[in-house]
Amino acid sequence: MYPTYFQSKMKQVLTYILSVLFLFLSVTFIFAQRGLSSYSVSPKESIRQNPDLAFKQIKRNLNDALEEGNYPLAAVCYRQIGELYYYQAAYLQALDNFYKAESLFRKHEQTLELANTWIKIGETNFYNKQYVVSLEAFQQALSLYTSVDNNNGMADALAHIGQVHEKTENLQEAKRHQYLALDHLRDGADQALIAKIYENIGSIYEDKFQLDSALLFFKKALDIINEQEDKMAKIEIINNLGDIFRKTGDYKTALEYTRQATSLAKDMKEYYQLASSHRDLAKTFSLMGRYDSAYHHSEAGREIHAEIFSEDMTKQLTVLQTLFELEQKDDAIVQYQRERKIHYVMLLSGIAIVLLLIFLGISVISRQKLKITNGKRLHEQNQILYETQKRAMETDLNNKKLKEDNLRNELELKSKELTSHTLHLIQKNQLLDELKEKLNAVVKSDKRDQRKELKHIINLIQLNHNQDKNWDDFRIVFERVHEHFFDGLKEYSDALTSSDFRLAALLKMNLSSPDISTMLGISQDSLRIARYRLRKKLNLPEGESLATFIQRL
Repeated sequence: MYPTYFQSKMKQVLTYILSVLFLFLSVTFIFAQRGLSSYSVSPKESIRQNPDLAFKQIKRNLNDALEEGNYPLAAVCYRQIGELYYYQAAYLQALDNFYKAESLFRKHEQTLELANTWIKIGETNFYNKQYVVSLEAFQQALSLYTSVDNNNGMADALAHIGQVHEKTENLQEAKRHQYLALDHLRDGADQALIAKIYENIGSIYEDKFQLDSALLFFKKALDIINEQEDKMAKIEIINNLGDIFRKTGDYKTALEYTRQATSLAKDMKEYYQLASSHRDLAKTFSLMGRYDSAYHHSEAGREIHAEIFSEDMTKQLTVLQTLFELEQKDDAIVQYQRERKIHYVMLLSGIAIVLLLIFLGISVISRQKLKITNGKRLHEQNQILYETQKRAMETDLNNKKLKEDNLRNELELKSKELTSHTLHLIQKNQLLDELKEKLNAVVKSDKRDQRKELKHIINLIQLNHNQDKNWDDFRIVFERVHEHFFDGLKEYSDALTSSDFRLAALLKMNLSSPDISTMLGISQDSLRIARYRLRKKLNLPEGESLATFIQRL
């Protein structure tokens, strides 16, 4: 009677201990899964004014949203990251994030947000001068806005379509779409949008040299903007009015409007608009025969524009580099947090196994004290112990599998870093080549007073194009993904130069010949010669492909 009572009490105590343990482990695991994250989408203003901090906040929100499965919020975050890159003129990175947002909004049937995202895609392609692609994006947005009967959205999409037609010199279609946009706006509509449409129509009439109509619509736009107190839009419209009066021969009135735009631009420190105003003043004074004043304002506009160009190039490259580094650091933090979670789960599993073993030990001791010594009960105890050890081994195997998955994710992350770094180099070199060609064209012009300064800018661009720092950064990221690649090359030849290693690395990444020539800053003919020389140094037999050989290393 006593052993049975004692055994019953032991079971009650152990059951209570296991219940408390299970509750503790469940709560702790849920806490580890959910975290203490909260969402607060960064305001649009911070994206333009403080991109570094905005990127960090948006990236945190994105990671939290993806972890909790809140994909509509994740789509909003992707779109905000796209806007951040868009304001830094990094159009490739912007489009990449916009399309990620588009995919999630479409999957979760967020029609209005999907339409807004297509507007962003269209604007990015428009400012990147991809007019055919931008037109398709705006038409897609128009179709979505129409499906939900959103008049403001339809008007916005039609106005953007009209701007594309104006850029492609299809003025009749441009005017038709702007008037269609006005037809969709009702009482209480967005006044800023109405003013923008009026300004677009005025610009079309100006292109068609119907200056009276252009003047009428610019004044309508100005009346609305004066009520809205949008000083930036006001500068643009007043500059347009000055152009109209200059073209009609009313130079006095033209000077009044242009000087007013100049004053506003100075107050707001909008140097692009200030440079434009100085150029307009120079044109007006030139038509009036006041060449000294014309020369003064022409030089003022040129100096401002040159200063803006230099500062913007430096700022843009600095911000893009900062964003790239922040993204790398943020991905590293996410990886670290994942590893911590895995270790935490492993720790909890270990504690559970230890407690379970303790429970089994107590059970064995108690049964021994209760004189449970027959072979059947001993066999049952051994069987339980065996099952416990088996579960422990399975847990250990699962932990090893988690570590392997972690290493695989790390390799994928490094590959993404290498691809992003390569795209950044290609975009930068393409931009520098385009600027160099445009500046060379200006140097060849008859304006002798600008040649010396422009030659200096060309030399700076060429110097920037040839710097090796980006290649050093590229090599570091490349060697993380393709370990011992360069050591393998050295085994085939001791005569390889740094240029040969660069070419071999780009061939290893399967890049196209145009992309390789862009990144190396050489022509296609020079690239073929470089490939031939590399083959000779590697002593490749006749008929064996250089690319195939590189891929085998």
